[in-house]
Amino acid sequence: MTSSQEYKEAFVWVWLPDKTNPVVAGKLTAEGEQIVFNYGQSYLARGNAIPLYEPELPLQAGVLPLLNGLSMPSSMRDAAPDAWGRRVVINKKLGLKGKGVADTSQLDELTYLLESGSDRIGALDFQLSATEYVPRSFQNASLEELLDSADRVEKGIPLTSELDQALQHGTSIGGARPKALIEHRNKKFIAKFSSSTDLYSVVKAEFIAMRLAELAGINVAPVELVKASNKDVLLIERFDRIHSKDGWQRKIMVSALTMFGLDSMMARYASYEELAEIIRYRFTDASKTLKELFSRMVFNILCGNTDDHARNHAAFWDGKMLTLTKAYDICPQNRAGGEASQAMRISGENNMSQLSVCLSVADKFLLSKDEAISIVEAQVQMIEDSWDSVCDEAELSEADRNLFWKRQFLNPFAFEGMGK
Repeated sequence: MTSSQEYKEAFVWVWLPDKTNPVVAGKLTAEGEQIVFNYGQSYLARGNAIPLYEPELPLQAGVLPLLNGLSMPSSMRDAAPDAWGRRVVINKKLGLKGKGVADTSQLDELTYLLESGSDRIGALDFQLSATEYVPRSFQNASLEELLDSADRVEKGIPLTSELDQALQHGTSIGGARPKALIEHRNKKFIAKFSSSTDLYSVVKAEFIAMRLAELAGINVAPVELVKASNKDVLLIERFDRIHSKDGWQRKIMVSALTMFGLDSMMARYASYEELAEIIRYRFTDASKTLKELFSRMVFNILCGNTDDHARNHAAFWDGKMLTLTKAYDICPQNRAGGEASQAMRISGENNMSQLSVCLSVADKFLLSKDEAISIVEAQVQMIEDSWDSVCDEAELSEADRNLFWKRQFLNPFAFEGMGK
């Protein structure tokens, strides 16, 4: 956080399960270098009140102590913008000072919460008022307008008021790449754009990985590849929103990082083994969820997605139990050679991108060795069988196919120690 704090407090509003309107739940307050939370009396008195996340924010009166090592509640940080959203906020607040790789520490966390869009991931929003909810509205801009906005932010050019409104709506979602939120035919989407710094078709690579993951039987968010201004745009259908006859419902979500009780600076300690342990005791349908997580871990290695950090895994929270969300952000990373490592540890401190490491911890996922091997073999076979058709669907160039094949997808390093 910065020494000069623009905002000293923010009121936290939440959409409770099955509701289409938010209620005020409590308040975030800046105390030196920390931001602390306490529930409001009106929320505690509600018959349908639920803890925003346990064990971090139990439903009790008074300022809630932060978990060790945290500077703010991690479940609140989940609702804050990440790198791209912060760049847009910096562009809005500082103009040309946002050019290049923006120093996100120029603004404090409460500023990012209160200046980003209201339609953020999950079911929280942040307001200056405890009595009146005023969403930071947006115009449902065209993809062409949004692409223009994203290009300006990348170049550090201040946005016009119209473009500012168009792109501001997407500031509250995570990730480092240009993106925005759109609504169409009673569905909501995250739109991901190509970047001027891309060395290859990153948007198409993610589309291909997500489609192959779906074909492998993994529960993934639906994706669609479209064009705007002759540029590729990836549309990912949101799974944290439900359209009802009374309006939009929102689903409370927390990241795996929050489940671990860690912040971004401690993310390197996150592990699949520990997440599997949490699933066994705190998730609905634990055995099915463990198999799903194991399948995602294997597929990340097979498709070259080494950006599988703990904010790229999430669960819905109903006040008592967690339920794994659909998979998202399965995006192959640029890779020069063979050896690679995953963002989360797999076995002990070992995070090498190898299938043999996954098989060594199969029992942690309540899988036999044969069951785990069967999952690996089925995914490999599916990728080999479906590669050409999915690449055709993405209209991927021959050059990019050659770039991805056996480099990101099915890199030989993944099979070392497997006898393949």
